[in-house]
Amino acid sequence: MKNFIKVMKALSDPNRIKIIKMLQQRNNLCVCEIRAVLKLAQPTVSKHLKVLEDAGLVVGNKEKLWVNYRLNTASPSPYGAAMLTQLHQWFNENPEMREIFKILPAIDRNDICKP
Repeated sequence: MKNFIKVMKALSDPNRIKIIKMLQQRNNLCVCEIRAVLKLAQPTVSKHLKVLEDAGLVVGNKEKLWVNYRLNTASPSPYGAAMLTQLHQWFNENPEMREIFKILPAIDRNDICKP
């Protein structure tokens, strides 16, 4: 039950849902790209990603200057895997998500991230 609660708590924040939906649209986003779309502070985005990572929903891989985050498609948690599958179909018509989906393709880390 502990793993189930961890996944549900991770998904209880609207910004974390937005991050999951962004990663469904575009794999490998860094903190600065997520920050630019959600207009949140870098530490806030990092904390959200840590919660999602601890719940087994996302994984981060260091690549040169960036840590690239993507959905954890090999999640060992059946709850995490089930929720990622469900979230793929949920909220796509939500006005906030539609706006994010419009913005996301134009976000380029080379333009917004300062090493």
